[in-house]
Amino acid sequence: MNQRSVGSTGEMVGAVGLGGLALSSTYHPTNDDDALALMHSAFDIGVTHLDTADVYGKGHNERLFGRAIMARRDSVYLATKFGQLFTAEGQRIVNGRPDYVVAACDASLERLACDRIDLYYLHRVDPDVPIEETVGAMAGLVSAGKVRHLGITEAAPATVRRAHATHPLAAVQVEYSLWTRFSEDELLALCDELDIGFVAYSPLGRGFLSGTIKDVGDLSEGDRRHAHPRFSGENIARNVELLQALQDVAVAHGVAPAQVALAWVLASSERILPIPSTSTVAHLEENVAAAEIELTAGEIETLGAVFGPEAVTGDRYPAGALQKVQL
Repeated sequence: MNQRSVGSTGEMVGAVGLGGLALSSTYHPTNDDDALALMHSAFDIGVTHLDTADVYGKGHNERLFGRAIMARRDSVYLATKFGQLFTAEGQRIVNGRPDYVVAACDASLERLACDRIDLYYLHRVDPDVPIEETVGAMAGLVSAGKVRHLGITEAAPATVRRAHATHPLAAVQVEYSLWTRFSEDELLALCDELDIGFVAYSPLGRGFLSGTIKDVGDLSEGDRRHAHPRFSGENIARNVELLQALQDVAVAHGVAPAQVALAWVLASSERILPIPSTSTVAHLEENVAAAEIELTAGEIETLGAVFGPEAVTGDRYPAGALQKVQL
């Protein structure tokens, strides 16, 4: 697979990484044996950029990744995140306090069964803690040898600049795909300016850009996408209309629509590192193969116009979750 740099770190990873979210029953039930088999398949076809978080499956995902990389630790670039956690009542909250930074990292290292994290992200910005204090504590983890590089997720450009001034950031992680483009101007430009990696999560629009979700009935019971406005009954019908342009390009190249969507993300900037998540080996192989698809300038422009911000209907997160992003 083609390689891309993680910002200014000098680290090179496969152009397409693997996000862990779908491997902990986020969208539909999964089992550990299948998940481990998928991850080993990913290693075999050149995936080296792995992304998890302590909140995925309430720790399950990190333990799964730890098992998968046990014999391959030095050949993968491992990222995890902290800062979101659940209360005893099941409410998700944000914690960026310096004392929690250290405790969260130690807990992640134990679940991952390793002695270092390559890229450690603040998962959400804590509005009650100055970003300098949180990142300052994260910098202490670098000094202690527990973490190699730092990142921040879903942060506003001004916050990213302040964080980077406290300690250089290797990456900013943000939702980015054909139908989620709010960050492609100011934030991506800032990453270019500061030489920070731009890690794109949900580059397939939480599966919508695969073209297989045409109605809310296509989502299984318990699928978290039921709570996302773009997948609601009043919005999804209008969003489905956008998929024809994606299908047309896919037919022209003899590939799947999801591969075209991922190829579009990769073509947007060499700085972008997409981390699609999947629970099937077939989709994993499609995602990796997307790195070899060369879209024409006309196709890139047409798809960008069809999926413009004004064309997509519905917010990308439920209202409560939206309040925790871009701070």
